[in-house]
Amino acid sequence: MLLISYPAQVEGLPLWPVIVVIVALIAFNVVTNRLAPEGHHLLWALGGSFGLLALGILDGNSWTDMGLGWTYLISGVLWGVGCVVLVTAGYLIAASFRRGRDAMQDERVAELSGPRLMFKALVQVPFAIVLFEEIAFRAVLFSMLARRFGVVWAVVISAVLFGLWHILPSIGSHEHSAALGSVVGEGRRGNVLAVVLSVLATTIAGVIFAGLRIVSGSVIAPMGSHWATNGMGYFFSWTIIRWRRRGRA
Repeated sequence: MLLISYPAQVEGLPLWPVIVVIVALIAFNVVTNRLAPEGHHLLWALGGSFGLLALGILDGNSWTDMGLGWTYLISGVLWGVGCVVLVTAGYLIAASFRRGRDAMQDERVAELSGPRLMFKALVQVPFAIVLFEEIAFRAVLFSMLARRFGVVWAVVISAVLFGLWHILPSIGSHEHSAALGSVVGEGRRGNVLAVVLSVLATTIAGVIFAGLRIVSGSVIAPMGSHWATNGMGYFFSWTIIRWRRRGRA
């Protein structure tokens, strides 16, 4: 179901509201990755989502401009469910190969209990990560950029900012993934390469997510893809680690 929708470009809009949102995102990134206790991230994300939506409305964006209109709800859900199925199938195919299992093994989930894994994948990921990031980058920021610079530049700029958003979270990531560590190496050089690869990968993901938001008319579509990539990644990594500990893979 293609219901292509994006905000129309408007001449003469001031740039400062976009700058305010970007500065707010930088501050939020630093706080949640370096200052706030992990247990508070969900509250920060929910509060931040409402704050960003308020800024979007004050800037003159409609709910439809931000991919939150009722008209595109069914389309967004259908695209979102399709993305979940597609990403899960991709994980299943990758898990059938040893190199794929190696790539998915993340030691950060190794010691999670079953209930804690479920909380992380079904609560923390969708509400503390996906909801906030999609509201920020594919709803508010995308709409503000499209109304000022057109849809193409909105896709490019929002995707690049989404990639840069992952600099802090990706620091040290090569130490938790043996597959990534074997590619980028160790020490400072490995850390820098891991960050660069993360920024490139998430920039590409940002383009894909923005495309899903455009063809469905709703941010629910990229939310589905975003959750599946992260949430199902936790499930597969956790399962692979336990199978290997039992000598089964």
